[in-house]
Amino acid sequence: MYQKIMVPLDGSELAECVLPHVEAIAKGCKAGNVMFVHVVEPFYLRGGSGYIYTEEDMKRIDSKNKAAAEKYLDQLVSRVSYDGINVQSEVITGKAAADSIADYATKNEVDLTIIATHGRSGVSRWVWGSVADRILRSSCVPVLMVRAPGCIPGI
Repeated sequence: MYQKIMVPLDGSELAECVLPHVEAIAKGCKAGNVMFVHVVEPFYLRGGSGYIYTEEDMKRIDSKNKAAAEKYLDQLVSRVSYDGINVQSEVITGKAAADSIADYATKNEVDLTIIATHGRSGVSRWVWGSVADRILRSSCVPVLMVRAPGCIPGI
C-alpha cells in the first residue's frame, strides 16, 4: 500500500522520534522507498539588523545552510538500515517548509508522509504554529503524525 514514504526532518532530535515508526511501517508494507527530506528556506532579513547583506553574502549563507542540511541527511541515512528498502535523502529549497513538503509529496508521487509533532495546543500552538499541522492540512497524500515523547494530553 505504501511504496514511497517521505519523512520530513528539521535536524532536531524531536523530529527523529519518527524513525522507529518509519522502520516498522516501511518493513511492514514492504515499501520500496523511504525519502528523508529537509527544507532549507532562503535567507532573508526580518527587520533591520544594521548590516547590509550583499547578494553574494546571501548566496553564501544559503549555500552553507544547504550544505549543513545535506551533511545532516547523509549522516542520518548512514545510520539507518531498512533491509531491502531504498533509502534516499533530498534537500528542498522553499520559502515555506509546509508548502514545500506538500508540493514535493505530490510531484514525487509519495504514498505516505510521516512527521513528528510537538503536540502543542492552545495559545502555544496559536503563537508558534505547527509545520506538521500545516502539512496535514495542505497535503494531498496521507500524513501520519507521531507525537514526540513527553507530550502532555489535552486540548
